[in-house]
Amino acid sequence: MIVQLHLGKGIVQETVNASSQPYPPASRAWYAVAVLTVAYILSFIDRQILSLLVIPIRRDLHISDTQMSLLMGLSFAVFYCFFGFPLGRLADSRSRRNIITCGVLAWSICTAGCGLASSYVRLFLMRIGVGVGEAALSPPAYSMLSDYFAAHRRALALSVYASGIFLGSGLAMILGGLVVTHTSTGKLLTLPLIGLSIFPWQLTFFIVGIPGFVVAALVRTVREPARRERMSVASPPIRATIAYMLKHRATFGCHHLATAMMAVAMYGSLAWVPTFLIRTYALSANRAGLVFGSEVAICSSLGILSGGWLCDFLARRGYYDAHFRVGLIMCLLILLPAVLFPLMPSAAWAFILLAPFTFFMATIYGVAPAALQQVVPNEMRGQVSAMYLFVVNIVGLAAGPTAIALFTDHVFHDDYSIRYSLLIVFTGAYAVAALLWWIGMKPYRRTVEQAAAAMIASV
Repeated sequence: MIVQLHLGKGIVQETVNASSQPYPPASRAWYAVAVLTVAYILSFIDRQILSLLVIPIRRDLHISDTQMSLLMGLSFAVFYCFFGFPLGRLADSRSRRNIITCGVLAWSICTAGCGLASSYVRLFLMRIGVGVGEAALSPPAYSMLSDYFAAHRRALALSVYASGIFLGSGLAMILGGLVVTHTSTGKLLTLPLIGLSIFPWQLTFFIVGIPGFVVAALVRTVREPARRERMSVASPPIRATIAYMLKHRATFGCHHLATAMMAVAMYGSLAWVPTFLIRTYALSANRAGLVFGSEVAICSSLGILSGGWLCDFLARRGYYDAHFRVGLIMCLLILLPAVLFPLMPSAAWAFILLAPFTFFMATIYGVAPAALQQVVPNEMRGQVSAMYLFVVNIVGLAAGPTAIALFTDHVFHDDYSIRYSLLIVFTGAYAVAALLWWIGMKPYRRTVEQAAAAMIASV
């Protein structure tokens, strides 16, 4: 095994435990990335499909923007976050492939179940089930991929995996835009064979839920990699993981909160930018979903890959705070388009400025989990990843969509003032995130050094 110490302007390679297994072949490693990325794409299609169904769901279930935001955020995020802890611990000691397979099946069943929900409460409960199932994906996926790729290649590999966020969200908006054009009448449909009457938008959940059964079978073809970079054989107790994080609390605190603040803007944009385009520029849902969904799928995917490439490039040049450095740079670059695009007088200008906005907003989501794998022993990675996802999602996913809705409903009291809600939430979130990345750079450098030294001392 090669432990890389990023010191000064060079990379010092220390050969440790040379008898350990080499990393898997590149073909097998990238196959695992491809399959897990497909699963992540599906998870975000299932998660984000609601963003283009706001109008028909509000109309047919007689709910407000705030209630709708709870379906998009809180109902999913709370249980996604809390179930992440036990599932993250399982990922440190059990088959990560089997955990992911069960999670894909669970969220797909619950997504299809949303198609049977005829009331707000039932739809809320099904969204909870989607969150529980999806909690089984990323902690074990991060851990698996860190065992497939050496440290200096992980940021790009995890960025490819995390591109599923934006490919899935973009496809959800494109598909949702196509579907919503057929749901404007509110006329009930009758399902063949079972004779059940449903709203047209409910059929969407069946369409996006069923492919999950195929993806679950595909996950079973991925090999479980050998665990490496372990400081102990047994999985440590939870208190040991907590103690490790508290020892490096400045690193983990700045990392988690900075990413969470960026997630406030990211999840808020995925939830409400389509509605902003529809309300502000009188666009059809089909056009709003097609154009914005395409920008998210293309620009954000390019952004997240660029972030991973830049991080690995800086790491190879000896910047062992590369992960935090990328976060700071991207937060500063996104501020201008975040201020301007909500204020544009025409849809064309809004779409132009949304391109750099969606590019920069995505750059951190492969870099941030890679930063954790750099400083956390293998036997703790599932648990620490679950804590990371807890903070990012409880703040970002639960607060992002709801903060925008609360500004619109209770500060401006006007659905058409959503542009000002976007501006306030986005610029505030990125400014705070930039400050946290800057504060955390020095503690992170210190943690990288200490983690590498501990790894050498343990073998």
